[in-house]
Amino acid sequence: MNATLKTTAAAAITATASTSTAMAADVPSVVEAIRTGDDRTRGEAWQGAASLGAAGVRPLSDLLVHEDFEVARSAKRALWKIVRHAGRPGADAEARAVEQALIPLLAHFSAPVRREVLWMLSEVAGEDAAAPIARLLQDREVRDDARCALQRIPGQQATMMLQVALQTAPEEFRYNLAEALRKRGVKVEGYPSKKLQPGARP
Repeated sequence: MNATLKTTAAAAITATASTSTAMAADVPSVVEAIRTGDDRTRGEAWQGAASLGAAGVRPLSDLLVHEDFEVARSAKRALWKIVRHAGRPGADAEARAVEQALIPLLAHFSAPVRREVLWMLSEVAGEDAAAPIARLLQDREVRDDARCALQRIPGQQATMMLQVALQTAPEEFRYNLAEALRKRGVKVEGYPSKKLQPGARP
């Protein structure tokens, strides 16, 4: 690589790093734009939120129960931008950081927020999230969302959590857990798929 190309490459790396730092430092501005801006400002804020990373998770999550529906919806869209950006190939460290920022939100007082966080985690979570997600298998409001999240995330820990829950869950929920285990390649006896059971003819 000649000197000109080296200089150009170094400048590009520096510019990228500066942009990332600026975005991370700009979390308060994005949150404020979503919270108080007009429709256009709010839209530009959530559409540009992807690179905020883990630093943006908690501040944006505070707006998910905002009394203004458009504010809450924009915050949710911004969070999904962050999650999907972190889940891109080759961004494992970013995904882990976002995962760790999302896990505490599983204890949120709002069931719709807990549900949204479960689905976000299903996009980026690894082994660390399996146990916190599994605790919500006892939460009747979001237990099936937790089951689906565990079904989707990689690793033996998620499989083990589903197997443990199958032994302790209410009988009617065990069919769902058995189905999730089958999707993960585990043979389960005694709880056949309800999709395969004959139903009454109309």
